[in-house]
Amino acid sequence: MGSLTAFTEMLATEVLLANPADNKAALREAKRGLLDYLASAFAGREDAGVRKLLHAIEAEGGHPVAALIGQNKRANRRQAALVNGFMGHALDYDDVHSDVRGHPSTVILPTLFALASGREISGKQFLDAYIIGVEVMARLGQAVGTASYLQGWHNTSLIGGVAATFAGALLLGFTAAETQNAVGIAASQAAGLRVQFGTEMKPLHAGLAAQQAVQSIELTQQGFHGIETALDSKISFLHVYGGKEADKTVPKTLTEDWGKSWRIAEPGLWFKRNPFCSAASHGADAALELAQLKLAVSTIKKIDITFPPGGDAALIHSHPKTGEQGRFSIEYVVALALLGNPFTLGNFGVKAVSFEAEKLMRKMSRSYDAEHKPDAQAIPKGRFTIVRITLVDGSVHQCEVSVPKGSPQAPLPDSELENKCRDFAPDQEKAERILQIIRNLENGKVSALERFL
Repeated sequence: MGSLTAFTEMLATEVLLANPADNKAALREAKRGLLDYLASAFAGREDAGVRKLLHAIEAEGGHPVAALIGQNKRANRRQAALVNGFMGHALDYDDVHSDVRGHPSTVILPTLFALASGREISGKQFLDAYIIGVEVMARLGQAVGTASYLQGWHNTSLIGGVAATFAGALLLGFTAAETQNAVGIAASQAAGLRVQFGTEMKPLHAGLAAQQAVQSIELTQQGFHGIETALDSKISFLHVYGGKEADKTVPKTLTEDWGKSWRIAEPGLWFKRNPFCSAASHGADAALELAQLKLAVSTIKKIDITFPPGGDAALIHSHPKTGEQGRFSIEYVVALALLGNPFTLGNFGVKAVSFEAEKLMRKMSRSYDAEHKPDAQAIPKGRFTIVRITLVDGSVHQCEVSVPKGSPQAPLPDSELENKCRDFAPDQEKAERILQIIRNLENGKVSALERFL
């Protein structure tokens, strides 16, 4: 890796020359991603953490130029990126990407909305920048590899701010040198630990990453100078977080085959039906299938939940105390399904888990199988979850899922995404106007959409 010292420049050059919204598949998925992000942000607009952040930025003050989604308020660009990033991720209802192993849109889109506010930015420019942000975040995710995630870093914030900075640089027409400088500033702010999953800090990671991206862009505009090769050397971002694994992954993943397809469409974004971590989605679908057997809890002796090694890394709570922690607990999700309790926002809030769920979770254990071969279409690659129920009478019932509903291989229809927006928008008229504008955004202005946020 030490001799490969031009990745920042190469990537900046590719980014600034790109017109990915000319690709029909990428354009379509970008519109779907934008719609899903806004639906998720609307759903999270009354979260207690949002209210705390609103109180904090009101105390700060600042020039109110950028819209705060669903609040009928404005703030300065950095504040808006922070709040809107948090809001989109507050309920863990927003999209994920398997190459990222994290949540791209809730970092990239708040960054772009903040930077676009008060400027003449076309819908095509905005969508180009969004697609590029997802592209860079996915490539950085693959370049860094799995080691940093398994060590405890949270990719949404670790690589999100860097990717969003590339997107913001394209949006504002930065030069390659300006882009490299801004990326260097962003890389030095990268952080976020998975130990925070199940707390308000988890969505704050997304808000902080978006805020850091805006700050990196603005500091560059103000002439602040940093290193222009932040992705390149053995003490650079990629090597620090990717370690020896990065030596093998960077050359292939960072710039190879640039523009042949776009990661927002291939492998694609994963849109959620339920407000919990996507790592639990395989098990959720399996448990819902088994729930159709209507097994009495008293007849269940034990439940074994099997993953590939590391497949449950994000599910850090095996005995959650609250629904909020339950977003990151396969045990809680399986318990809800088997008890016939819906995956509603209320069941993943701050209230304590029910006695019935707690009792059922005591019967559960996790196991790992490195030899099991899942479906060839499994997403992420090699991922599966098997839920196996053993009854008191010795009989066994099990279900395996490798391709959850909502993933790119089993995508949600447009109608379901549109209804997600309708369900959570402040009012139906606003929802319909947003849907109408997004459908033709490449031919309009971002300001037309921002008016309804």
